[in-house]
Amino acid sequence: MHDEYRNLKVEREGHVAVVTLDRSERGNALTEGFLRELEEVAQSFREDADTRAVIFAGAGRHFSVGMDLKDPRQAEALTAPLLERRRRFQQGPRTIRALREMDQVTIAAINGAAAGGGACIAMALDFRVGAEDCRAGFPESGLAIPLSWTCLPLCVQLVGPSRAKRWLMSGEMLPAAVLAEWGFLDEVAPPEELLPRCLRLAEFLASRPPLALQMIKRSVNAYAGALDQAVMHADTDQVLLAQTGEDFREAVLAFLEKRDPHFRGR
Repeated sequence: MHDEYRNLKVEREGHVAVVTLDRSERGNALTEGFLRELEEVAQSFREDADTRAVIFAGAGRHFSVGMDLKDPRQAEALTAPLLERRRRFQQGPRTIRALREMDQVTIAAINGAAAGGGACIAMALDFRVGAEDCRAGFPESGLAIPLSWTCLPLCVQLVGPSRAKRWLMSGEMLPAAVLAEWGFLDEVAPPEELLPRCLRLAEFLASRPPLALQMIKRSVNAYAGALDQAVMHADTDQVLLAQTGEDFREAVLAFLEKRDPHFRGR
């Protein structure tokens, strides 16, 4: 069974579905429309009792390189009135919440780079399997903004407070071996074995009692994230505040002009 989306490809077979991020010509870079489709596809599984496990994979060289800074809608959003900017920014957190709240067991098949929003998508899922040559990281600090989309608790839960601080502050893209050692990746596979390895894991978990697994998932998520919303209620406002600074404008200009930024703490 196939579902039609502009930026996604969805295939269902038996109790397992594969959702492929399919904007490979841009490294599966994320736009508002792309995030909206991810939210919609996550919600489409609500009434699907037959599908028990869902794999999220990236077409082409990368899982996702993060937000598309060259998307005209991104530049437009930065100049929109604050109220509109705040509402539009909520698409990211809504997408992460929809992915995290899926009843099915979810698995990220990470090839190439999972950067920024791409790494956030992977963290919202239950398990992460990475190719031996994959990398993941959060370049947000290099853009003079904190990690957003309410994903900071997910990072801390996976790698611990000290490593989360180092990773988020440095903006490093870490290799698969380090990602596995730190607990971000659950498994590492040769590139050609990435999807087959994920399919075997998905099929095994789909063969387990689905009601019990879904109860376990919801309980673990609820326990691990009991304080997430209380702590991250101002997450969006922090980013919007940081975007008013000169350092943010300098970071974006430097990115577009392919040069090193010069930050002054303003």
